[in-house]
Amino acid sequence: MLVAVARRGSVTAAAKELHYSQPSVSHHLARLEAETGAQLVQRAGRGIRLTEAGHLLAERAAEIIARLDAASEELAAHVGLRSGRVRLAAFPSALGTFVPSAAMALSSGHPGLRLNLTETEPPEALRLLRAGRVDVAVMFRYDDTAPEDGGLSLVHLFDDPSYLLSRGPSGTLADHAGSSWIAGCDRCRSHLLDMCGKAGFSPEICFTSDDIVAVQALVAAGLGLTVLPGLALRAHRNPEVTAVEIPGSTRHVYAATYGGPPYPPATQALLDALVTSIGNHPTTAGEAGRQSG
Repeated sequence: MLVAVARRGSVTAAAKELHYSQPSVSHHLARLEAETGAQLVQRAGRGIRLTEAGHLLAERAAEIIARLDAASEELAAHVGLRSGRVRLAAFPSALGTFVPSAAMALSSGHPGLRLNLTETEPPEALRLLRAGRVDVAVMFRYDDTAPEDGGLSLVHLFDDPSYLLSRGPSGTLADHAGSSWIAGCDRCRSHLLDMCGKAGFSPEICFTSDDIVAVQALVAAGLGLTVLPGLALRAHRNPEVTAVEIPGSTRHVYAATYGGPPYPPATQALLDALVTSIGNHPTTAGEAGRQSG
């Protein structure tokens, strides 16, 4: 009930969502406050709002509810994987390349197992994973030595090289120290700044977009240069841009789970499908190189 109040913003709306009477919700909130010894809600005008303690408990409660739901799905999936659900979060270029093949393999091998897909960048995907709202998160990072938070396990899928994109002849990063640049998501932006810093300059970032179609269109229009991973070029390639691989610059793509093996059967089946899909889709370096040639 506390989660519903936090989500809906009022006791009346929470009662309607849960199909309870308003006095019943108020009664249960009062009992919860008595049991916890903390004030969880307070009046605000004609309504109520959660206190700091209320927000803290509601956030944890949402995680608990999600994990209970996940446990129920895992038990259903355990029965020969004939039913149940498995949930995957992945970044856009993964969803545009190898994830559909993994989904097809999973559906073929386990037709009763339902796959839910969520498109999101790695920080949000990992938050969903910790909260129990997804079972596997396909994510990337540029430093393969940095540990993730405790409780997470990483299955390495592949290494993805970076490419310098320009309208005409490309050269090296240092050759374009005075050019305008286009940046992407926070992790990619940090990677761009790091690479340019190592090349001896600080890039002038004039445009920011997570959309790889828009970014390449800007490059094709001569409005700036950018750096994209090979997987993004597999998902979409503008024929008017030149792509040159940047030596020694890769991002590492993983499938992250909460907790280590042995994994629940549905989660293991999804991991197996992802690994298989990578084998069926040679990733990035050779493919992008042929396209830029």
